[in-house]
Amino acid sequence: LILSLLCWAAGEVAAYPPWDFSWGEPASREARADANTWSWVGDSQPPGTYRQHPVMVQCQEAQLVVTVHRDLFGTGRLVNAADLTLGPAACKHSSLSRAHNTVTFTAGLHECGSTVQITPDSLIYRTLLNYDPSPASNPVIIRTNPAIIPIECHYPRRENVSSNAIRPTWAPFSSTLSAEEKLVFSLRLMNEDWSAERPFTGFQLGDVLNIQAEVGTESHVPLRLFVDSCVAALSPGADSSPHYTIIDFNGCLVDGRLDDTSSAFITPRPREDMLRFRIDVFRFAGDTRNLIYITCHLKVTPADQTPDPLNKACSFNKARNTWAPVEGTRDICSCCEMGNCGSPALSQSLNPLDRWPSRRFRRHDTKGKEAEADVVIGPVLLSRDLGAGGRRPEEGGQGGMTAVLGVGTVLLCVVAGVGLAAAVLAIGVGRRRCARAQA
Repeated sequence: LILSLLCWAAGEVAAYPPWDFSWGEPASREARADANTWSWVGDSQPPGTYRQHPVMVQCQEAQLVVTVHRDLFGTGRLVNAADLTLGPAACKHSSLSRAHNTVTFTAGLHECGSTVQITPDSLIYRTLLNYDPSPASNPVIIRTNPAIIPIECHYPRRENVSSNAIRPTWAPFSSTLSAEEKLVFSLRLMNEDWSAERPFTGFQLGDVLNIQAEVGTESHVPLRLFVDSCVAALSPGADSSPHYTIIDFNGCLVDGRLDDTSSAFITPRPREDMLRFRIDVFRFAGDTRNLIYITCHLKVTPADQTPDPLNKACSFNKARNTWAPVEGTRDICSCCEMGNCGSPALSQSLNPLDRWPSRRFRRHDTKGKEAEADVVIGPVLLSRDLGAGGRRPEEGGQGGMTAVLGVGTVLLCVVAGVGLAAAVLAIGVGRRRCARAQA
């Protein structure tokens, strides 16, 4: 009975993390669970609420204002204002308030490397707040980790954002737009069933990016959309390095050619002016920001034009070891293996980024209508808190310690049991000898 009580007590002690003294306090446990929660809001907050909302965003008519409390992590340690920058261009803060311990960034919607996504209803401007801590006084140790906070500003497309009155002209704006037949190219990051857009955060290695390319026009001219090429990089610029090619050679999804990927175009199309594809999540080795931008070159052709090697959407079928098109005959994809789908000037020897000179962002057809454009999506952020197995690193460490303690408890019980059995056996042998001696 005593041995059973000892084993039960040892098991209860081993069930708790040995250095976690807050397990008896529910409030402390909830605070620890929310330590990595970020908030970025556009409404003004009363003083003293910076622990819940350390970053506040105001989306104005032509600029955004980001206010950051220097107690960024809610620990009481103030970050260095020089370690905070805005956007991929790393713009510095515009003002610093020592009285309120806040840092303010004021930038135009198109400044600091921000990107814009055009949807049928909204204009979405995206940028990043970067925290890159300077080295400590002792370069051997690191006291804080870098952090990236995504920021978005949404503006309705069909309403007037400006506060100034609109002066009427001889023709309504909608009529002018329809007459110009302007094409609007867009990329969207979709959820698993393609029913709605999803946030750009929280991805892990092993997940899949569902990307939807679209083209919109006010006219009713039937068009077919193609994704000519896509390159992933650490910034939205097409000349960024390092970079990784996802789609190349006028519509060949070359990322799906690798053995460890399942990237492919989705067949069939939902509509002629829409094209969907999936790519496996990846990260650039050695980059601590864990983000990627994807720049794709989109173009359209008349819907009645037959797909050809220059206008196609081809995926690699690993089961059949061949390339297959979304529409058209298989021979239009045969050039994907050799990489010679375009003209000799666009041979495989050229870098994919060299094919996109910055002076040619959009090209027009013979009627003056924009027929193709480069569109950027991102930044896509990989989660820092979760590992490949879906568990937090600290949870894995505690689990390992608990397992070690559990093994130690079992060994202690086994040793105690063996010792008790030996003692009982020794007592029995002693009694027998005493009985024989008396006899």
